Amino acid sequence: MAINKSQIIMRKILSLFAFIAIASYGYAQDVNKLINQDDVTRVISTLAADDMQGRATFTPGIEKAAKFIESEYKQIGLEPMKGNDGFRQNFTMVKTLPSKMEVSINGSPVARENIAASGSSNFNWSKPGDVEIIKVTPDKDLRTVFMTALRGDKSSLILVDPKFSDLFKRLRSWSEGGNVSFKGAPSASHSLVFVLGTFDDVKSIAINYEVKSQELPLFNIAGIIPGKTKPNEYVVFSGHYDHLGILKPVGKDSIANGADDDASGTTAVITLARYFKKLNNNARTLIFVAFTAEEIGEHGSTYFATTVEPDKVTAMFNIEMIGKASKWGQSSAFITGYERSDFGKILQKNLTGTAFNFYPDPYPEQNLFYRSDNASLARVGVPAHTISTDQIDIDKLYHTVGDEVSTLDMANITSTIRAIALSARSIVDGTDTPTRVAKLER
Repeated sequence: MAINKSQIIMRKILSLFAFIAIASYGYAQDVNKLINQDDVTRVISTLAADDMQGRATFTPGIEKAAKFIESEYKQIGLEPMKGNDGFRQNFTMVKTLPSKMEVSINGSPVARENIAASGSSNFNWSKPGDVEIIKVTPDKDLRTVFMTALRGDKSSLILVDPKFSDLFKRLRSWSEGGNVSFKGAPSASHSLVFVLGTFDDVKSIAINYEVKSQELPLFNIAGIIPGKTKPNEYVVFSGHYDHLGILKPVGKDSIANGADDDASGTTAVITLARYFKKLNNNARTLIFVAFTAEEIGEHGSTYFATTVEPDKVTAMFNIEMIGKASKWGQSSAFITGYERSDFGKILQKNLTGTAFNFYPDPYPEQNLFYRSDNASLARVGVPAHTISTDQIDIDKLYHTVGDEVSTLDMANITSTIRAIALSARSIVDGTDTPTRVAKLER
């Protein structure tokens, strides 16, 4: 029987698809052996245990977490980054805490629990003309007012209607944590004072705010697998290992364990480091970094961005909250900033023949692309994206003491880590280079 040209072409296409499917199956079999659920469970259970005390920045708990991550890196066989003696990237920050807050409006003192203030230095306001006065009436959005004032450059007295008393408690807790800034960096030039209560015309004010400052050490935990043929091109795998620490008790529990946020992401980083070290065939240099201080301003990733040349960073896989199924169910995750580069398309191409799918970020209103540790490198053009499965719009355990290991789906975490490993392979081996993202103009 004669075979025409179109049949020959079709057979070649089918053979190609068959080859891709067989190759993908082989890779999948390999990754399933090298990334196992028991080890994933061991790592995340250790990071999110009560004895880590919620891993808050500047606490003994985060020091304990750091030592555990270092021990995993050493056991895996990672090398320190150039310029570091060990796996710690040490840097210093200045923490400024309020030491005095006294507020009187129209001659009446305001109770301390009704005051929330933020400033990097002492100030004293003695008349309404000293500052901008903003009233947050019941028809306004306190969150919007807060973010606008925080990002602005005007010192403000913000009068908050009692309707927002619950949200005000969170705002006050934030203010009590003080300000954290890099040593020598210019501090914010404006100060904010929020007062909860009902006020008519403000005819007089007397506000006295004083601070105390101290220098404190911080540290990312970073290790590398040097590239075999392209050592000066870097692929970064990251997650943050800090969380919120001790919160107001709910029942008998006051530890915000941060199992999903982001012990799950840090577990992925450790697991991927072990996987790629066992393969030991990476063309590009792989950097595995657990960031500190994400929860108080992404300071760890900000520092990290100063230690690498952006043009040498080929891609960044930042992993944040993969502990539960996404809105699309099992075997799926989303990528922030999907449309900003072809990073996501490359990852999905590498998953051909598997059941896993990556989707664009379904929560654009949350501005997640610039709310996680990928942001510092994304701002300077690196295709740096965050991978997550969290349904953040309905996640009631987010930033609560309820974020426990017992609430997580270990199979979902394991399958997501395996998918990241498979999807990264053509970037790791130097075949694919994602397009750069547009630099953020400020």
